[in-house]
Amino acid sequence: MRDTSPPPPIITLEGVEKYYGDYHALRGISAEIGQGEFFSLLGPSGCGKTTLLRAIAGFEDISQGRILLDGRDMEGVPPNKRPTNMVFQSYAIFPHLSVAENVGFGLRKSSLSAEEKKTAVGEALEMVGLGGYGTRAAHALSGGQRQRVALARALILKPKVLLLDEPLSALDKKMREQMQTELRRLQRQVGITFILVTHDQEEALIMSDRIAVMFEGEIAQLAPPQELYRRPATRRVGEFIGMMNFLPAEVQGAQGDLVEVDVAGLGRAKLAQDQCPMGAAGKASIGLRPESLTLLFDGQGAERVAAGTVDEVTYYGDMTYYDIQLDGAPGVVSVSMRNMPGRRVLERGDRADLAWDPRAMVLFC
Repeated sequence: MRDTSPPPPIITLEGVEKYYGDYHALRGISAEIGQGEFFSLLGPSGCGKTTLLRAIAGFEDISQGRILLDGRDMEGVPPNKRPTNMVFQSYAIFPHLSVAENVGFGLRKSSLSAEEKKTAVGEALEMVGLGGYGTRAAHALSGGQRQRVALARALILKPKVLLLDEPLSALDKKMREQMQTELRRLQRQVGITFILVTHDQEEALIMSDRIAVMFEGEIAQLAPPQELYRRPATRRVGEFIGMMNFLPAEVQGAQGDLVEVDVAGLGRAKLAQDQCPMGAAGKASIGLRPESLTLLFDGQGAERVAAGTVDEVTYYGDMTYYDIQLDGAPGVVSVSMRNMPGRRVLERGDRADLAWDPRAMVLFC
């Protein structure tokens, strides 16, 4: 019978702790990262994501716990003996060397012949879209090209895991978006595990198979992008991943598998248990994404409608964001609407009706 069980994880983290004196940088990190997975460590500055990446690479010793790479305990194994390679935020390109010399730098002490090294460099450059750039001076490259050279230099050594420490942060917005797509394509092409450190929520959502959201040295939630966005495990995760509205709510009770809540400005709603990750009791808050609220125009109707007044309008061309003061609710809620032909843009002070759906809600207690 054919074995259909998933392959063993390429990386296993078991209760990883890291102290710098009295500072507790990593607090019991445990996770498994699969072979061929694009995995992201996401969190604000100082949350421990880069420390964890450097610990996997071997540049940081851990105070407690274990890191296994391909089933082997990495305790005492130096960085150059681990099946990993790292692309740093600064790229670390040697300006006095050519592109080919930069890419082939790690092959200097290998047993390959000169011709084999040349072939490997050419293949690595083709892989990152820089075929024919080998003789170009490294200092004459654009930021995006330098980033690709750094990737080719890391991939030429055929690591089992590629570690990426905010590699796109120095690029402008347009180049960053282009490289996000190219990195994802490249990861699928080479089929190895990528671990990305980033503080950019959109970047993590676009590129990742799974994301570990970190705060203060701990993993707050580890899940695929859609689950993180739609069903954040805590209010803090919901606030950090994208934009989320919060409205006061009070739990009224349970009816079978449904929880009934009274939401300020919206009214009564019944939620499934998976919409209540922190339980359901007493006073709480409801989380709603801006795109889950819909402005109604020209007499449109809906099953559930709330009324309010436009407090602010922010026009982005393809989208308009409205801040709406709901009747009977404190503060405002943000609503995003795509600008369609013939659809007018509301102005401050206009009255507005909003359609809402309880299936888009998350309850935080």
